[in-house]
Amino acid sequence: MTTKGDKTNLTRRSVLKAGATAALGAFGGLATQGVWAAGSDKPEKEEVKVGFIPLTDCASVVMASVLGIDKKYGIKITPSKEASWPGVRDKLVNGELDAAHVLYGLIYGVHLGVSGPKKDMAVLMTLNNNGQAITLSKKLSDKGAVDGASLAKLIRTEKREYTFAQTFPTGTHAMWLYYWLAAHGIDPMKDTKIITVPPPQMVANMRVGNMDGYCVGEPWGHRAIADGIGITGVTTQDIWRDHPEKVLGTSVEWVKKYPNTARAMTAAILETGKWIDASLSNKNKMAQTIADKSYVNTSVDVINQRILGRYQNGLGKTWDDPNYMKFYNDGAVNFPYLSDGMWFLTQHRRWGLLKQEVDYLAVAKAINQIDIYKDAATMAKVNVPKSPMRTSKLIDGMVWDGKDPKAYAASFKIHA
Repeated sequence: MTTKGDKTNLTRRSVLKAGATAALGAFGGLATQGVWAAGSDKPEKEEVKVGFIPLTDCASVVMASVLGIDKKYGIKITPSKEASWPGVRDKLVNGELDAAHVLYGLIYGVHLGVSGPKKDMAVLMTLNNNGQAITLSKKLSDKGAVDGASLAKLIRTEKREYTFAQTFPTGTHAMWLYYWLAAHGIDPMKDTKIITVPPPQMVANMRVGNMDGYCVGEPWGHRAIADGIGITGVTTQDIWRDHPEKVLGTSVEWVKKYPNTARAMTAAILETGKWIDASLSNKNKMAQTIADKSYVNTSVDVINQRILGRYQNGLGKTWDDPNYMKFYNDGAVNFPYLSDGMWFLTQHRRWGLLKQEVDYLAVAKAINQIDIYKDAATMAKVNVPKSPMRTSKLIDGMVWDGKDPKAYAASFKIHA
């Protein structure tokens, strides 16, 4: 028997499918065009199961499948909705997933055996820059803690246990949270209690008072504001403008077994990121698609406000942020910079996750599959940066350029 709710869901899926088909038509009928799909370069595996967590930045993986851009490259991407980052990790390690939309630092942690089982891992591309946030509870903001400086003042004056949540011990959100707290004189390991919570569960946990703040990807920062339970203390792009965030991750074993498939998958998702960033119309189509229960399961408005750079902090302040979540940015987003990977290693070392020094550059070269990326970029007609290293200044004024990672990791006043 089909219920009224079932009919509503079927109708919504039909509308989404029709919209995606129309978008594909506007994109030039990619599904009927073939590139790199014949002869020795034909993908060894034509169906790939790619895991994702319900977050806005899963969009290029999901839309590559929905729009049929994957077919242009001779593969079929099947997005697989996962419940938690540890679950993604385990399925990548045991081969249940071919690849995943995954935290940059998770891949590095698994490779070195500091966040679960040890396995040689691979980063094929960066999926997005920016677009995460640290949310503070309304209880904190009511006491005047609305940013890093005022939070530090409250913690010094009101002696109690402060609980903050991140999404995975070696992941991006943990590193943004720790870096921001430490930049304001708060030692995350001594002055706070740190817990791990899956992204879709952050808002519910804050609602019942399980944490004072959390760092997570959108739309769960904006959702806390929409629900009236939290405020944005800082966006991650204000911690590090154009920071690396999620990556397309897999194992080295998988890449070696299916190199053509890895290249085709990377090219398809690259081209999809280009499509998302190409217009406001495309961003809105993306938001309408991934808001569906099959993907992020939230309202379209909660997704598309920040994807368009329209921010509010929950206290009446609104602003247009030019450094919103980006999926392409003329290819600058997607290149797997060695220095980006090395930065996560410096923070793992800083916070005691890495117990001893490693050869930072060698590890990054082993994980970041630059040659495959360059081939995929050629296929997708995407520009490649001249250098695998880049320079960035973070919120505390520290400059990261990858030249002396050991000294950089040891230079922080607050560390484990």
